[in-house]
Amino acid sequence: KRRQVIGVKLLLNCVEYYTVVFRHKETGKLVHADFPAGVENDVNYDSSIKAFAFLLNNHCNVPIDKVRQFLSDLTGGALEISKGMINGLSREFAEKSKTEQNKVFLNLVSAPVLNEDFTTARVNGKNYNVFICATPHEAAYYAKEHKGHEGIKGTPAELNGNIHVHDHDKTYYSYGRLHQECLIHILRYLLDSMENEKNLTWSADMRALIQEMIHYRNSLEPDEEPNADKVKEFEDRFDKILNTAKDEYDYEPPTKYYKEGYNLSVRLGEYKSACLLFLHDKRVPADNNLAERLGRVFKRKLKQVMTFRSFDSLVYLCQCLTVMATIRTQNENFYQSIADIFN
Repeated sequence: KRRQVIGVKLLLNCVEYYTVVFRHKETGKLVHADFPAGVENDVNYDSSIKAFAFLLNNHCNVPIDKVRQFLSDLTGGALEISKGMINGLSREFAEKSKTEQNKVFLNLVSAPVLNEDFTTARVNGKNYNVFICATPHEAAYYAKEHKGHEGIKGTPAELNGNIHVHDHDKTYYSYGRLHQECLIHILRYLLDSMENEKNLTWSADMRALIQEMIHYRNSLEPDEEPNADKVKEFEDRFDKILNTAKDEYDYEPPTKYYKEGYNLSVRLGEYKSACLLFLHDKRVPADNNLAERLGRVFKRKLKQVMTFRSFDSLVYLCQCLTVMATIRTQNENFYQSIADIFN
């Protein structure tokens, strides 16, 4: 029989370099041999400590003061890192990972399917935006002052000419070749219509149809393509329900207090192809959950910091999140990959 007790011990490793200092007899200038690269200050921290503090602050969303206290407690008070040093790690990591950021940018530009979404940020009490582009293998965050075309400018979404997955912001339709709207949003809007227009039937029928289509698509085997006859049946039922909606609203027009249901029925007719593209191309998801989950990663960090002190701080964080999100999808040693970039 064997029984094990496993623990963790943190060992503080300090390497000290010293050299003799000489004074020039005539000028009085002090001279000494050069120290190794990376040993510029009286006290320097290697990549292991930088990666540890950086991940605590930017990945685990631990406040800077608690990062300092935690490292001090782990080392019995031997390691006391300044707040400024921890605060500057985002900028240092962002500057040292330019190669990784450029690689992610190029991969997203050429991606066959690109998920995208905006989320809000706070800088000195003012609202700013973060634009997210993502595929299952890469992700990128971009700090932006505005939404719309100004927010998309300079991002992979501006240059990607393939399929874009997003919500119903009409700005997105100016980019890419084909589009898929997030059906989770539409299901939510249909439920709202059902609750506010109980005497109408179209919204419940449409919601059931969309759920059935998503279930059918998810049930396909990896090497199985959607059946053309089945897809045609779904499209015919989709049109039939919209005709029912038109008849119901003709008989009982929407009130001035609630027009969302009627507007949704018109929108589904106008953007039918963007609602059903996922039935024709298996690469296309039925929702935009990929980008929205990445947005929640940023929201958790925003909840910790409350508001950024400068726009540059937001830019550095977005660049750091870009690299971290991509490393996470590559099944590499996450901590060691971060340390290697610092090194």
